Amino acid sequence: MSQAQEPRYLIGLMSGTSTDGADGVLAAFSDTARPQILASASLRMPQALRQELLDLNRAGHNELERAGLASCRLADLYAQVVADLLAQANLPASRIAAIGAHGQTVRHRPELGFTIQLNAPAQLAENTGIAVVADFRSRDVAAGGQGAPLVPAFHEAIFAGDRTVTVLNLGGIANISILRPGQDVTGFDTGPANVLMDMWCLAHTGQPYDKDGAWSAGGKVHQPLLAALIESEPWLALPPPKSTGRDLFNRAWLQTRLAGFETVTPQDVQATLRALTAETVAQAIRVHAPDSQTLIICGGGTGNHALIEDLQSRLPSVQLSTSDAHGIASQSMEALAFAWLAHAFLSGHPAGTPSVSGARRKTILGCLYPA
Repeated sequence: MSQAQEPRYLIGLMSGTSTDGADGVLAAFSDTARPQILASASLRMPQALRQELLDLNRAGHNELERAGLASCRLADLYAQVVADLLAQANLPASRIAAIGAHGQTVRHRPELGFTIQLNAPAQLAENTGIAVVADFRSRDVAAGGQGAPLVPAFHEAIFAGDRTVTVLNLGGIANISILRPGQDVTGFDTGPANVLMDMWCLAHTGQPYDKDGAWSAGGKVHQPLLAALIESEPWLALPPPKSTGRDLFNRAWLQTRLAGFETVTPQDVQATLRALTAETVAQAIRVHAPDSQTLIICGGGTGNHALIEDLQSRLPSVQLSTSDAHGIASQSMEALAFAWLAHAFLSGHPAGTPSVSGARRKTILGCLYPA
């Protein structure tokens, strides 16, 4: 009798569009079972680093040096998360096959042939003693793809079954993965999720996000403003493949569209931004996944109860659940995705998905920085 294969231990790290912190998971991977999360950890983003990362989304003075320094500080934060994970799992660094570290996106311009994620993977490998797989988007962009979203191939590996399922990730940006039996996975960004709501909430309440969606729930959706937000943005009407980020949906984008709506209260603007997320997600599902009766939701937005209620009201025939109900904590999904992408890289599995990104061919995503 052959012995059971030893699991491969990997760490996944994620700091997303919201720039609120760094999430990490340590998981065991095998060829025969769903990955098992052994530890999870999160650290808040230091305010100075968060502000610098946000500032670097725009052109500015001395941005090359500032980007280099921010990359090093981000790698320091990642290393702290790794140390927490190893301590929780009681595993030495030598047992970890690799860290999948995405970095912080500050420019995403696939139409111009490039995407930039700030990171210092060599420093992370040096400081942790663990190999790092990073730069997951560039190869797909080089092959003519969007380089995003990256998670549909992972969602397919975890949730695909004998019926059509849509997986919704509510991070800073919302994206969906459409899983149909016997067909290639499809998916794309649908528009803003938390990015505009978090920004508006911080500006008007001093809180980094709208906890449970309670502030927006006390407001009223301003229908003319909602219509203006949707109708004024050509990107929302584009067919997939498509991806987006803070390059488009940022403070300047919102301020421009609020002109003429100065009498709308800040709380009502927040309710309207929540409705913008719900409506653009629901419309994407109605058009591109009308046969989907199940919607699995993950990401930080799962805690926004008002947003989830908005989605359900717009998709009355779809059964909504969070990934927690399917065995994976919603807050850990993106970090686990990058552990899976590192596993795919080490296995020589092409995780680049033309049916999602529009690339010419499947590609192996990532670059290796040995320990």
